[in-house]
Parts: sequence; structure tokens; C-alpha cells
Amino acid sequence: MGRKVTVATCALNQWALDFEGNLQRILKSIEIAKHKGARYRLGPELEICGYGCWDHYYESDTLLHSLQVLAALLESPITQDIICDVGMPVMHRNVRYNCRVIFLNRKILLIRPKMALANEGNYRELRWFTPWSRSRPHVDMGLDGVEIFTNASGSHHVLRKAHARVDLVTMATTKNGGIYLLANQKGCDGDRLYYDGCALIAMNGSIFAQGSQFSLDDVEVLTATLDLEDIRSYRAEISSRNLAASRVSPYPRVKVDFSLSCREDLLEPLSEPIEWKYHSPAEEISLGPACWLWDFLRRSQQAGFFLPLSGGVDSAATACLVYSMCHQVCKAVQHGNQEVLADVRTIVNQTSYTPRDPRELCGRLLTTSYMASENSSRETCDRARELAQQMGSHHIRLNIDPAVKAVVGIFSLVTGRNPAFAVRGGSSRENLALQNVQARVRMVIAYLFAQLSLWSRGAPGGLLVLGSANVDESLLGYLTKYDCSSADINPIGGISKTDLRAFVQLCVERFQLPALQSILEAPATAELEPLAHGRVSQTDEEDMGMTYAELSVYGRLRKIAKTGPYSMFCKLLNMWKDTCTPRQVADKVKRFFSKYSVNRHKMTTLTPAYHAESYSPDDNRFDLRPFLYNTRWPWQFRCIENQVLQLERRQRQDLDGVD
Repeated sequence: MGRKVTVATCALNQWALDFEGNLQRILKSIEIAKHKGARYRLGPELEICGYGCWDHYYESDTLLHSLQVLAALLESPITQDIICDVGMPVMHRNVRYNCRVIFLNRKILLIRPKMALANEGNYRELRWFTPWSRSRPHVDMGLDGVEIFTNASGSHHVLRKAHARVDLVTMATTKNGGIYLLANQKGCDGDRLYYDGCALIAMNGSIFAQGSQFSLDDVEVLTATLDLEDIRSYRAEISSRNLAASRVSPYPRVKVDFSLSCREDLLEPLSEPIEWKYHSPAEEISLGPACWLWDFLRRSQQAGFFLPLSGGVDSAATACLVYSMCHQVCKAVQHGNQEVLADVRTIVNQTSYTPRDPRELCGRLLTTSYMASENSSRETCDRARELAQQMGSHHIRLNIDPAVKAVVGIFSLVTGRNPAFAVRGGSSRENLALQNVQARVRMVIAYLFAQLSLWSRGAPGGLLVLGSANVDESLLGYLTKYDCSSADINPIGGISKTDLRAFVQLCVERFQLPALQSILEAPATAELEPLAHGRVSQTDEEDMGMTYAELSVYGRLRKIAKTGPYSMFCKLLNMWKDTCTPRQVADKVKRFFSKYSVNRHKMTTLTPAYHAESYSPDDNRFDLRPFLYNTRWPWQFRCIENQVLQLERRQRQDLDGVD
């Protein structure tokens, strides 16, 4: 037996319940691993059925078809002479387990159930699987002489998460030595999550192979050739480990007549350590949601996207994500990705088409529309038109006033009453209702054009409607239920306004879109109330009664820090002590929780959005809370008020003492 081993790990763009496609991607990854000289191949978690099957794990069909795929893998000549480590659900004595199945030359060597099931945030593994109770911690295995550790993951993208993942691996191998392989799923496998790859191979605290975090490649295989003697030498210096190892109980081993190394490997070149390259948050936004959009577009078999383009930051950011997607498609085709080329030809319904220019491709895939009303300004119209022109989208300008007047006219005909905006003497109820009518009419028109726009141009297919409400607006409910935020998918629904602005600024230079600069400089406005002398009289932050920066703070405290009204007040007293009095902090907290609870019902119909932020209010699975609250919060607000009165009394006493 030699001393050098070549091992492979991979990131696969699997799709829930796509057993045929999943099988082919697994086989391709094994073939690539063998071609690169690997003798062991690690795949992602539950790769045979796809990680995101959710309640389909209850179905016997999912187990049956997973076993059928496993049988096909065992029979395939591609899997011969390499140890294959695949993920699938397995039932044992009527109990379902999330398992690794390791096989070699048509023989199953080991079925290893998962012990620590993910059950926080978006994860619900304990809902479908039972953890294996017989302990096999990696630390004890390392003490017993295990030198190669594997981690098959189904880990989704969250902004700024890559550092934690890499640190976890490097710290584990720094402490105990050894080779560490991480495999992960990549892409959208059928819902709000984007699995962001980042497959890696590490040894003794250093990274030796880094996979891409975002790409359109369905199959990515990493290999590294490493010297086992380097592990043994590294461990020799850790005296505390060696003392513990001398007392450890031995683990059972599966003996196999197969070696990961060759006898004559002295001349085999070794892999060199590398520095991990991270994306900035703005770059993550540019790439992650764009890849998610591509998967959604090609797998839904639609012909493109329809986006209401308002001339504001949010819809501009959504348009930029489609434009980024077009850049990535052209780049993938240029690099010889035949799967992407085949998909784009299917989408545009042209077998000889080859995308070379992102702007030209954007003109085929993105239809934008500025839906003007009597409350729209010339400035927002011009900004939308200029951006559409620069990125090449098929742009439509239309006026919704006839439809709005028709809907309001029906109400007036039935009731004999004519509602008016507040600036024209109407009540707050009238004012809000008239705003909502405009917003909801835009949603109806968007879906009409999404279905028939291509038909009117003599082209086949329909368009996916894109929403563009950011995570902060969703958190507060600053949107009209069933307006343009109601769409097929929303690529920015998990991203804060602050991060979106940074992303749009990145796009100004990266994609040469100068129209974005004027959009960034303009105040955010819904333009649903009458103009004042032709100028915008309504801004988002004035409407909300708080800034977007404050909203991000509230969101993180509510979800991540798990604070209610009183605890949030206590934390903000210290955070904002230099800018706000206790009374001002109390008023801000009360305002937020009042508006949040009044509008929480809107989260039940929120458009499926790309999950990118840890304080997302997504009611589907991530943020499970009531949607009917006592919006006065009498007990909680009384606790805040009592605390404020005590602080104010103490402050007066301190001032009296000074006098």
C-alpha cells in the first residue's frame, strides 16, 4: 500500500423526485471522479431522491424509487473499481432514516444513518426521519485512527454564511488532523432554497480544493491527491490527542480488499493548499438568486419572465438579477456547457440559437412594463425606460387609469358613493382603498401580459411573473395584499433594502448600467397617491414611519435574537442610547410591533421568495407565527411604558440632584 490517496467530492444540481435526472448526474460525477484518478467519491446528502422532497419522504414511492436508482448504480459499469458514497432515505424495521450507502463493485459495504438531524430554520428532518442512536462521533473515530472524514450536506445559501462553513471544516481538521471532504447539493431543487455548493477538500487545517458557490454547472467534481503520512506527522505533535487515543475503545471496521492508494505513487504529484476565495454580500446577491432564477425558468418550462418595472430600487434590482442570469448563461455556453446551451435553446424555441450577448439574450427572456397611473411621475417613467433600454429587455409602457376608473366606477354605481384621496378631502379608509385598487389592478394586468405577451408577438410560451418586495417591506407588511408583490416567484424577497442597494451599486459598474445611478439617488416611493405639482408627494419611509435601516434592526432582533416587544425595547435602549431617549425608543418599538401584527396576515400569501436572510418573515416554513394578533399588545406595551416612566423619573431625580 502506498501513502498517497486521490479522493473526490462533488456538488450536484439535484431536483426533488427527478429520479432519472438525479441518476444521470450521479453517474456523471462518478465518471469524472474516476477520470481524475479518484478511488473514492462522496456525493451530497439525499442525492438520489433530492434533498427537498419534504413530505414526499412519507410516501413509499420515494423509498421504492430510491432503491431502484441504487440498484441501477450498483449494476452500472461506471461505478466499478471506485468506492461510491451516495445519499438516500432507507426504511429499517418500519423506521425511516437519512442514510449514506457506501458500495464497491456491486456490493454494499455500509449503510450509515444520520445521527444529528437538522431541525432548525428551514430544516425539518425530524419530521421525516429518526436519528440513529448508536454514537459514532468523528473525534472518537479520529482517536481510533480514522484519517479521512466525510460530510455529505444539503446546505442552502444564506448571505455571509460561507465563512462559517469553511471555518467549521478548517477548525475540525486543525484540532485533530485528517482529511475532510464536504459534498453539497447546488441549485434550486424545487422551492425557496438555493443550495450553494462550496464542495471542498481540507487537510490538517488547510484547504486543498474549493468548489464554486454559484454556477450553472449541474455536476461539479473536486479531487485532491494527499499524503497520509502528513496526517500522521501532524497528529504526532498533538500530545493531548495521543494520550486520549491510547485509551479509546476500538470502532468496528468493515474490511475490504481495496486500497485508495497505489504501491508505486512516489512520483504522483500532490495537491497544494490554497486560500479560500469569498464573495462579497453584493456579489452573492448577484450570483445566487440569478442561478435560482435559471433553475426555476428551465425546470418550469416557461419562456421567460415578466417584471413590472417601477423605476425604483427593488424592481430595478430584480431586473438586474435577470440580467446577471443572462450573463451567467452566456458565460456557461462560452465555456462549453452543453446542458445550458440545450436548455436555452428549448426556452427560446430555436434549435440553432447560441447566446453570445447578455443584452440580446435579455431581450428574449425578460419583458418589463411600466404601468403608469395619474399618480406616476415623469421621473420614474424615464428611469424605468432607460434601464430597460440599457439591459435590452422588451419594454412595454401602459396606463392603468381606465382599469382603475372602471373598478372604482363599479363601486360607485352600486353604493352611490365616490371615494376620494386624503388630499382631496377623503378619509384614511378611502385613501388606502384607492391606493390598493391601483396596486391590485397592476397585478391582474401583469398576469394578463405574462400569459399573452409572447402570443401577441407571434412567439410560443408564457412568462413567469416576478415579484419585487424586499424582506424589510414584507416584515412590516408594507405592501398591498394581492398587488404586484403577488407573483410566481420573488428573487429579492429574502434580501434587505440595505443589501439590495449595495448590489445595485455593484451592477452600475459590473454590468455598465448607468441608469441605475439615478434610481439609487431617488427617494423610494409607491406613487399611489396624487402628485403635488407634478412631483412625488409620497415616500416609503414616511409611509412606514421608520427607516429601512431601522427595519433591518427590528427584523434581526425579532427573529434572530427572539425578542418580543419588551425585550426589543430593552436591547434598543442600549443600542440607541446615543441617538434616542427611552420614550423615543418605546414609541419606535410600539409602532413596529403594531404595524407588524396588523399586517402579519399578508405573510400567509407571500410570493415564494429566494431565501437569503436569517430574519425572513416567510410564513411557509421558516417563520412560524400567528397571523391574528391582539395588535394593541396591552400587557407588553404596559411593561414598556412602566419601564420608560421609571427611567424618566430617575432622570428627573438626577437633574434635581445636580441643581
